Amino acid sequence: MASSYPIPAAEAAVELRFKNSRFIGATAAAATVEEARAFIARRRRDYPDAGHHVYAFAVGYGDSVMHGRSDDGEPAGTAGRPLLAVVQGADLGDVVVVITRYFGGTKLGTGGLVKAYTETAQAVLAQVPRQLKVEMVGGRLVLPYGVYKSCRMLIEAVDGEIEEEKFAGAVDLRFRVRVERLEELRQAVREATAGRVSLESA
Repeated sequence: MASSYPIPAAEAAVELRFKNSRFIGATAAAATVEEARAFIARRRRDYPDAGHHVYAFAVGYGDSVMHGRSDDGEPAGTAGRPLLAVVQGADLGDVVVVITRYFGGTKLGTGGLVKAYTETAQAVLAQVPRQLKVEMVGGRLVLPYGVYKSCRMLIEAVDGEIEEEKFAGAVDLRFRVRVERLEELRQAVREATAGRVSLESA
């Protein structure tokens, strides 16, 4: 999985109409399949009288991603598949999209459904604000007091976050740092302490 990737920063929703049928698209961040399914369930509760709640999600990003989709009663291939295609092309990770449909009395046909679900998905994903998700890992240093300040500065220099400090016979320092900077920090600590201190992954 990428060490950082774009995800939704907030929920977003849009409503489009196609031949009087209402298509209400909603999207949110979902870091796990359970979070995606919880959002889908919430949309079902919010619109209990709707005919369909089509969804697609992508948990993870890049080479390490889990997808899910459902036509929710629409003709096979007309809803979940085009929705997932839009999600996959949106350059977003950890994202779920639900499109709720109210039938307007006029059948849209296979092509019309694909168009409606595709355009609604594109519209809601165009609305969602984005932020960068940064993958962090935990680490631990057990330090002699003489190198405590210098090692703390090394953690801060790689934008690490100090989580806990315990002062006893030695300093027990726990922190979090971006995945891609862990080895850089490990090498810096080794050099600063002449190899006396090794960084442990927590």
